[in-house]
Amino acid sequence: MPDRLGRPKHIVRVCWERLADPSVRGVFNSHLWESFNQIPREVGDIESESTMFSSSIVDAAIRSCGRKVSGAGRGGNPRTQWWTLEVRDAVKLKKESYRAWLARGTPEAAEAYRQAKRTTALVVSEAKTQVWEEFGEAMEKDYRTASGKFWQTVRRLRRGKQLSANIVYGGGGELLVSTGEIVGQWKEYFEDLLNPTDTSSIEEPEAEDSEVDSFITQAEVTEVVQQLLGSKAPGVDEICPEYLKSLDVVGLSWLTHLCNIVWRSGTVPLDWATGVVVPLFKKGRPEGVFQL
Repeated sequence: MPDRLGRPKHIVRVCWERLADPSVRGVFNSHLWESFNQIPREVGDIESESTMFSSSIVDAAIRSCGRKVSGAGRGGNPRTQWWTLEVRDAVKLKKESYRAWLARGTPEAAEAYRQAKRTTALVVSEAKTQVWEEFGEAMEKDYRTASGKFWQTVRRLRRGKQLSANIVYGGGGELLVSTGEIVGQWKEYFEDLLNPTDTSSIEEPEAEDSEVDSFITQAEVTEVVQQLLGSKAPGVDEICPEYLKSLDVVGLSWLTHLCNIVWRSGTVPLDWATGVVVPLFKKGRPEGVFQL
């Protein structure tokens, strides 16, 4: 049975935020050392080197940080953490009392429904209060990620349920029905967006022999890694910025080794050249490609 519109799917992700803990970070790097000591010292092709690095760092993150399910995978609403078993039973009893009142119409049934309604309101109020108290305690306890958690909660509460848009209009405003037409419209849009025809103002710098013959130092890699923005989605290689920022000397030397292979060979791994396009629609008709 297909998922209902607006119902978020559950997602299993690595708890990368635990890398903020020095002890977890130490376990992460120890797992990475094990993989690093097993790799052959001779330089292989860039794809095999990149695959070995990405798989090792992701495996180390999973083993040290663990994983969790986010979304509505357990049957609950992710926006209502107060929906506990006690609340569910109270709401169920209220509905049953309401149906009994409609069926019987007696004063006793009416009083039972009113009592169930008052009880449900009290249980829901207590559950909501407890959730917000726990939220406040979590903000005070983990000050490093408090700001991110706070705004993540605000966005989740504001967003509500999102309906998926499967309708696409062509450049002339006509409705596209077939899959081929829709894919073609997306292809045309991004070709025009990412391949501008006016390139007269772009001047490519001339490569100097001294730069080609040089190599990338570990200090340069370390400086760039520390400038990475956190809390960003991983690419197709499943590497989060927090993984790279948590690397110690051994991990950074491995990353530097990989960068030098790329620099000297002039080729990049397929994962580095593969982008994930996520359409974020502007206001208006959300299904129109031309509104991106």
